[in-house]
Order: sequence, then structure tokens, then C-alpha cells
Amino acid sequence: MKVRRVKGDIRSGDLARDEAGWRPDWSRERRRRWSWTPSRALIGSIRDYQRAAARRGPFAAIARRSAILRHRFWSVVTGADIPLNVSVGGGMLLPHPNGVVIHPEAEIGPNCCLFQQVTIGKRGPGGAPKLGCWVEAGAGARILGGVTIGDHALIGANAVVLSDVPPRTIMVGAPARPVGVRDEAELRGREQETL
Repeated sequence: MKVRRVKGDIRSGDLARDEAGWRPDWSRERRRRWSWTPSRALIGSIRDYQRAAARRGPFAAIARRSAILRHRFWSVVTGADIPLNVSVGGGMLLPHPNGVVIHPEAEIGPNCCLFQQVTIGKRGPGGAPKLGCWVEAGAGARILGGVTIGDHALIGANAVVLSDVPPRTIMVGAPARPVGVRDEAELRGREQETL
């Protein structure tokens, strides 16, 4: 199984991207003591596996197996299908993980939020989708094919995205079409709260 290492910090020296929100908000993934947060446990098992897969030795092998078992358990509990080798930026949020399906070749930027029944997958021989930072996909949204979703884009509930989405664009419908642009001042304020 091919494993891509997750970048947990700001992408090296790219200040423009950092200003655009590429700094992960790790508090969104933090598991809280004595609380039932299966989606955070699922994402944690993926991160643990990717960390262990980058190392060698007997302890790393035990850590990999442990992460695989936890991943299988939390996948059943949540009903989500997120592969161990998927590239997911920090700060991923799955408020209701039931039915979330992500293709192994998809790339998801930091601080994205995916609601229930979201599918991110291939469409024909093309590539898998690439999501920028702070992308939000509503319940039942489908993002298919080698499309690129810009930073801060909002994909509405049950939208079917088959083409590229510019940054800050609000997309709805099947097939999805733009209906507006998100306010940049509001988005910057939300980012500053997390930094």
C-alpha cells in the first residue's frame, strides 16, 4: 500500500498560502477526554497509521497494525470510507461522518469540513479531486473527477461538482453551478480566530 505523508505544518516557506489559511487548526481534530467523538478517532487512526508507516522497525510495525485495527473499528462505527493512505490536511472536520466516501488519490487541504454522505471520488479515467483549504461540502454533496476546488469554496447540499470551482465560490445544484461568492472579510475573521 502506497502511503503519502501528511504535511502537518505550513507548507515550506509559502507565505501566500499561509495567509490564505493553509495553517492547520489542529484543535478541530483533538479528541476530548470522556467524550464520544468517533469522527475524530477515525481521523486520529489515519494520522497514527501514516506516522507509523513513515518509520521502520518492530515498534513501527506494531503501531501500524494497531492503527489499522482502530481504523477498521472506527470506520464501522462511523460508516465512513476514508482510506488510510489518503492525503488529508490538518484540521479536518467531519461533524456527521456517516456515509462519507473519499477516494485514496484525492487530496484534501487543511481545515476542510465534510458533512454526511459526501463523496469525493474519480469519474472515468481522469484524476481524483483536489480540495483547497477551508472548503465546506454540505450533506450529500458529490465532488467527482479530476476537479480542483478553490480555497474557502462552499459546496451546497446534494450538489454534484463535475468542474473546477474558483476560490470563495458558492456552488449548488446538480450539476453544480455558482450562485454567489463568500465575503472575504468574514472568512479572514474566521481564520484569525483559529490562528
